[in-house]
Amino acid sequence: MMKRASTIYYANILVVISLSIIVVSCSTNTEQEDLLTSTEPTAIVTEDGNNKETNENILPQLDEQSTEDVSTGLEEVEQDDQLDYKHDPELKETTDNESSNKENSEGEKVEEDSATGEEISSEVIVKQGNLPKGFVYLDEVIPTAQFEMRYYSDYNFVGAQIDGYLAPLAIGTRVMADALLKVSNELEEMGYQLLIYDTYRPAKAVQQFLAWSKDTDDIDMKEDFYPNIDKATLFKSGYLSSKSGHSRGSTVDLTLIHKDTKQEVDMGSPYDLLDEISHFSTKLITDEQASNRQLLQDVMVKYGFKPYSKEWWHYVLKNEPYPSTYYDFDIQ
Repeated sequence: MMKRASTIYYANILVVISLSIIVVSCSTNTEQEDLLTSTEPTAIVTEDGNNKETNENILPQLDEQSTEDVSTGLEEVEQDDQLDYKHDPELKETTDNESSNKENSEGEKVEEDSATGEEISSEVIVKQGNLPKGFVYLDEVIPTAQFEMRYYSDYNFVGAQIDGYLAPLAIGTRVMADALLKVSNELEEMGYQLLIYDTYRPAKAVQQFLAWSKDTDDIDMKEDFYPNIDKATLFKSGYLSSKSGHSRGSTVDLTLIHKDTKQEVDMGSPYDLLDEISHFSTKLITDEQASNRQLLQDVMVKYGFKPYSKEWWHYVLKNEPYPSTYYDFDIQ
């Protein structure tokens, strides 16, 4: 009887111990589950409002780390939260771009040279297209040509951006562009490329020139562009016209540059200097300068262009497709 009671007693003790172990184990599991589920995923929101990621992808990594690593990781997450989610790669990239791309006093986007700190223009030109039938962008036809579209800037005889020049782009008739490509190809074999200053010119720009010529008080650009001529006589002298061939789309102002250095060939006078020295046959230049003008003229004439005696840079396509039409669409 005593032996049986002793056996029951020890059996009961074993049951109690087993139950205690089960209770402790369940409690521990519950606490771990509560720890894992108590932290709800926090969405990282970009500027466009889209959820990029949550801290759900962080939690599985915690089980693989030591207790010390887990603590450090949680501290880093908390610091990131205080920094408005700067750890999001896309947000950081945006921040970096904002610091390197600034605006100048005119609101234009500029970049800084990391070495010198000087501003570098970063203007991006997007062609609007929608050109009239028969017109093209010259850079698409003559890829090696260089461009310096003076009337898009304020460095011209008027001293301001010219009406209708909404982008520094050269536009012309397809027929003229194809002829100019032949000119370019032949000159490249000689070591030269084309530098184009102006092609199609909206009629509204010509009207601006006319109005400017009547303002006798505005002579800001006289020293650079018409030092020896009264601006009121520029039309009468043949330097400007109330109806310009440029508005027909088959006239071009251009010069030569050296293919290897991109330096302008010396023509004896700069573009748009409205003066006797710019006449093709002037005696005010050297033999070498006269020879350079002759080279340009010979190749232009060979491919169907007609020169203008008072401006060594000015050429009109002889068989222009629209000889009686003066266009006024914007350059954009």
